[in-house]
Amino acid sequence: MAVVIRIPAQLRSLTGGEGELSFADHDDVGQVLEELTAQFPELGSRIFDESGEVRRFVNIFVADEDIRFSGGLRCAIKPGQTVSIVPAVAGG
Repeated sequence: MAVVIRIPAQLRSLTGGEGELSFADHDDVGQVLEELTAQFPELGSRIFDESGEVRRFVNIFVADEDIRFSGGLRCAIKPGQTVSIVPAVAGG
């Protein structure tokens, strides 16, 4: 089973319009995102800051759990799980 990454509408122009992408199983979220950004380099600067950390206005979820509270980029991922990239919404 592959890991599925859900791409939000705001970033789909960087993935050729794809809303879901499948990748080989990996041990953690960081490895999956590394493969994603290797395939779509422009996406990397939207997800990661200059120090390689997830930007503070980008939320990453694995099976509905925010990775900030479950190990960050080292958050374990199991075959078949879904990774969702969710930009924070702000406004007034």
